[in-house]
Amino acid sequence: MPTNTLTDARCKRAAPSERAQKLFDGGGLHLYVSTTGAKSWRVAYRLGAKPQTMSFGPYPDVSLAEARCKRDALKATLREGGDPMAPRRVQRGGLTLKEAGETYWRGRADLSPSYRQNAERAMERHIYPHLGSKPVGSIDRDLLLATLDRMDAAGLHNYVRKTRMWICQVFDWAVERGEAKINPAALINPKKAFGHSPVEHFAALEVTDVPAFMHRLRMEGDLQSVLACRLLALTWVRTNELRMMLWSELSDDLWRIPAGKMKRRRDHLVPLSRQALDILKKLKDRSRGGTYVFPAEHRLDRPMSENAVLALLARMGYKGVMTGHGWRTVASTWANERGFKSDAIERQLAHVPGDKTRAAYNRAEFLPERRAMLNAWADWLDLVSTDVDASAAKR
Repeated sequence: MPTNTLTDARCKRAAPSERAQKLFDGGGLHLYVSTTGAKSWRVAYRLGAKPQTMSFGPYPDVSLAEARCKRDALKATLREGGDPMAPRRVQRGGLTLKEAGETYWRGRADLSPSYRQNAERAMERHIYPHLGSKPVGSIDRDLLLATLDRMDAAGLHNYVRKTRMWICQVFDWAVERGEAKINPAALINPKKAFGHSPVEHFAALEVTDVPAFMHRLRMEGDLQSVLACRLLALTWVRTNELRMMLWSELSDDLWRIPAGKMKRRRDHLVPLSRQALDILKKLKDRSRGGTYVFPAEHRLDRPMSENAVLALLARMGYKGVMTGHGWRTVASTWANERGFKSDAIERQLAHVPGDKTRAAYNRAEFLPERRAMLNAWADWLDLVSTDVDASAAKR
């Protein structure tokens, strides 16, 4: 990219327009001309992978030559691995909350991208507009609570608890880095500070209602949504995990879901019963060369709609009674009633044990027990479905 492309005459001639303008000089430096005609020097750069902007002051108070010198000094700081904004932070009292939050979440590569995005979105929408420009070390409990109370007053009772948890992590980081002396979020008890929403669970059948449901499901044929519903029942995975299933994740009678697709960033192994393999064979026979096991109807490069199974259940007359996620509840209840090990059940559901030692076990723990459990469950589904079919035939 060419540099030093502006002239002082062009800067003086720049007039306001309906939209703000940027007159580029190169190397990220540009003259920003607002709709009111005010002019200021700004430079765009990247710190790590994050885009940043620094202001050098108004024009013509800061001349074109001065702005170029400031730009070159900033670039030199970046080449040496420094942070150009560090001196300004010292002057205003240290790292701002927004800067602390952005730095912290940028460093959490161990979390899934979706988890980080959810946390950052909460900060951007609910925290930074009120506290983002304040030095992180200047924020006390009352100030933070007043901001979180806005969310609570809006009825976001569950979301405000998550947001407090996320901002608590940022303050922990700031304390460790010496940017703050206390973590004000840790001083807020979410159970007492915020309201409560009615508890809502994913709709799920009673185990005794499963035979009639399976009989009704058979009447829907072998549509992709039907096969998806059956495979949800046979694998106990979440609907989104099934939607994102790739053919490359399947090996013999095992489905390996990579950590990036799981809530807790842990690989998850799913044993596949004979019935599950039969469904996958049907899907493979009709596949059109895409990577997804359940592709979108008109796009091989996208997974099927997240509402496909819900639409099927509504058509069957089970709206509000059963969901794809509900199979996890039904299957867990069935397995507990039949005496299968609770550890095997929880591991099959990909729940992370509260005990850190147990949580660190190999991801394949209880695999033989889980395989036997899923085979028994699949055979039971076949049995009850056949019994209902036979009863219906006699009538």
